[in-house]
Amino acid sequence: MKDYDFKVILEPDEMGGFVVSCPSLSGCYSQGETVEEALRNIKEAILLCLEDMEAEGEEVPDPSKVLVESVVITK
Repeated sequence: MKDYDFKVILEPDEMGGFVVSCPSLSGCYSQGETVEEALRNIKEAILLCLEDMEAEGEEVPDPSKVLVESVVITK
């Protein structure tokens, strides 16, 4: 087995809770009422995406290529 360190992005949902996505895996997203629940749910979504990719013979993208940075803007 191999460990993958996928980056995820959490955003507050207008209706409450959080929406979470995985930039390395196109279309891989989930949600949860709390940060903890959203993270549990995206982990499950990532595993399902990886299973689908494996079934289709696709390579798993290298998650280390996704960089997370912050840009400060002063106006």
